[in-house]
Amino acid sequence: MFIQTEATPNPSTLKFLPGETVLGEGTREFTSFDAAGASPLARALFSIDNVSSVMFGPDFVSVTKSGGEWQHLKPSILGAIMEHFMSGAPLLNDGETPVLDDEDEFFAPEDAETVATIKELLETRVRPAVAGDGGDITFKGFKDGTLYLTMKGACSGCPSSTATLKHGIQNLMTHFLPEVRAVEQI
Repeated sequence: MFIQTEATPNPSTLKFLPGETVLGEGTREFTSFDAAGASPLARALFSIDNVSSVMFGPDFVSVTKSGGEWQHLKPSILGAIMEHFMSGAPLLNDGETPVLDDEDEFFAPEDAETVATIKELLETRVRPAVAGDGGDITFKGFKDGTLYLTMKGACSGCPSSTATLKHGIQNLMTHFLPEVRAVEQI
């Protein structure tokens, strides 16, 4: 098994591509060893010193470090990922599911058409780009002209995340939807 690695715009996050389906659809992010109880692979990755976050995407695993150098961490991370996929163990424990986009959303019923367009733009133009960088951005809400998004994986804590939100996503949304006046991260 050959696992590719890719740098992300976030210097604290690397993207690992095992060459097979990881989650299929949706994403799942873990930010602590205790939260990683839902996944044997996430627990194995958190047992490596300085791993602070793990995100599973359709075909990748993003790992964020809190310290240390990638040259020292990568071999252990690659070993844990390879061991997991070679074992045939499930990615998530029984009963655990990917996080789907519509959990805990908020918007007024009269904004349903605007929200549908926002979601379509996110799905077709934004999410593929950020997934390419090892992250994910999901819709959380729309209220009083402000679009609220959640950033995960490499996007969470990335030095360029503000530019992505304000200059990229906000410009895209206001271009297509004048009712969107601002974009904020939750």
